[in-house]
Amino acid sequence: MDKSRQKYLQQWLRTQQKPIKEYLNLNILLASLSSVILVAQTYLLASLLYKIIIVNKAISGLIPYFIGLIVGFALRALILWLREKIGFKCGQLLRNSIRRQILDKIHQVGPATINNKPAGSWATIMLEQVENLHNFYARYLPQQALSAIVPIIILIAVFPLNWAAGLILIGTAPLIPIFMILVGKAAADSSQKNMDTLARLSGQFLDRLRGLETLRLFDRTSEQTRYIEESTEDFRETTMDVLKMAFLSSAVLEFFTSISIALMAVYFGFSYLGQIEFGTYGTPITLFIGFFCLILAPEFYQPLRDLGTYYHDRAAGIGAADAIVDFLEADYLTAQGDKKAAFEGKSAVEISGENLVVLSPQGKPLTEALNFSIPPRSHIAIVGQSGAGKTSLINAILGFLPYQGSLKINGQELRDLDLMQWRKHIAWVGQNPLLLQGTIKENLLLGDIQADEQEIDHALRLAQAKEFTDRLGLEAEIKEGGIGVSVGQAQRLAVARALLHKSDLLLLDEPTASLDAQSENQVLQALQQISQQQTTVMITHRIEDLKQCDNILVMRHGQIIQQGHFDQLQHQGFFAELLAQRQQDIH
Repeated sequence: MDKSRQKYLQQWLRTQQKPIKEYLNLNILLASLSSVILVAQTYLLASLLYKIIIVNKAISGLIPYFIGLIVGFALRALILWLREKIGFKCGQLLRNSIRRQILDKIHQVGPATINNKPAGSWATIMLEQVENLHNFYARYLPQQALSAIVPIIILIAVFPLNWAAGLILIGTAPLIPIFMILVGKAAADSSQKNMDTLARLSGQFLDRLRGLETLRLFDRTSEQTRYIEESTEDFRETTMDVLKMAFLSSAVLEFFTSISIALMAVYFGFSYLGQIEFGTYGTPITLFIGFFCLILAPEFYQPLRDLGTYYHDRAAGIGAADAIVDFLEADYLTAQGDKKAAFEGKSAVEISGENLVVLSPQGKPLTEALNFSIPPRSHIAIVGQSGAGKTSLINAILGFLPYQGSLKINGQELRDLDLMQWRKHIAWVGQNPLLLQGTIKENLLLGDIQADEQEIDHALRLAQAKEFTDRLGLEAEIKEGGIGVSVGQAQRLAVARALLHKSDLLLLDEPTASLDAQSENQVLQALQQISQQQTTVMITHRIEDLKQCDNILVMRHGQIIQQGHFDQLQHQGFFAELLAQRQQDIH
């Protein structure tokens, strides 16, 4: 990662701190107060030692000093606890804020964009990478301010007593941040590489886990296991690189801190021997001054050492922010325009396309110019070979893909509608219906949370799902990924769920792909009955049973090349070829 990119990412991270600015300032204020208490404790401790060693004062006369030290320790412990709570709150608020931005962006770009990346990679961005931003806000940012504030407080206390000690502190302080920066440059690259490797490993592992059955059937488990092992080894190596940088920087910081403290100790040693006679404002150096300055010397460098330790949190934050910023700032085309007009819903939906070209989120045309009209309460089928553009057209109607030309819903341009409100009028069944972990009833109620038992029973009968749901029971548990029901059963439940949703438009993408011929005919008849109350658009490859459709759109290479009723199309053109091929496949 080049320097300009790192600088930009750090600037972006800083712009995200607005919601927690007050918490950060409070954290810094408490830490500064703790430093003032530390200076007071040091004064008490140096005075205590001076009175015991030099003055030989009785212990009974030093009780106030002991009480002051105990009170100081208690206050600093309380402040440390408060800072930890505030730091956690800062990180929590920022993580929630950034996750909200990611979710909003995901909602904006839609599934057509999200499906281009493995689910594991999205999980890594949402979880691990956002989590890695916590310490940047909870530790690094406050410590960056404290690395300047605390040394200044200590210098204010040291200079009035001995200016030479103050100069030693000032002269040696830059050594630590200089070497911290040199080591930190390599640490940022290592952290960013580690995050990229983790995202890639997560995506690969989840995809292989989901496709385990297919890998076993094709005897590719050993090969994919080696592939995962190689990716895991890459992640181990990048993790060790990050740890090596962390240990190296810690050793460097400790080394230069020790040299700086030793230099001050040598100065006071020669001063007590009478070899050095400067830095005292003309007064002799007492044991009190020596103790006071030497006790504060490690505390002077401690904020800089902590900054060096937390510098790796900065590197980890920048590495994690790279993928997050790439996604948030990517210029994806969306179907939503500048306007968000309310959809004027009617009893059914009328759809028309004029010179409609569906685009990918990157702006690539997915279809040629399409012209069609779908009347209200009609049952329309879209057919064609794979890759003809059928699903792209459906995604455009759903508002998931941008487009050029005109796509009107009840006379309103789709891009000018509030897409969230528009989708509430749509029921949808895809090729691979998603069933969430939960009971069968809970999955059905996603269609209509207020549906009663009678409505559920009616929808199950229409979807030909009544028989197996009676056997399993509506409270039967469905595991993650639809485990607990077969593919055909899952598709029936998805159809029933769509039927429960009181919609004006029913979109179906191969709704009977996993059903046997008898169940398919029954489901299609049910859908035909429903389409009398709503508009239905269905994608299907089973074109031999489309006689009940009011109109058929035949697509090829992104174009609508034929339109008409089954009786008109079955003996001519590309539809006749598809029908002949289909009947040949059946027999």
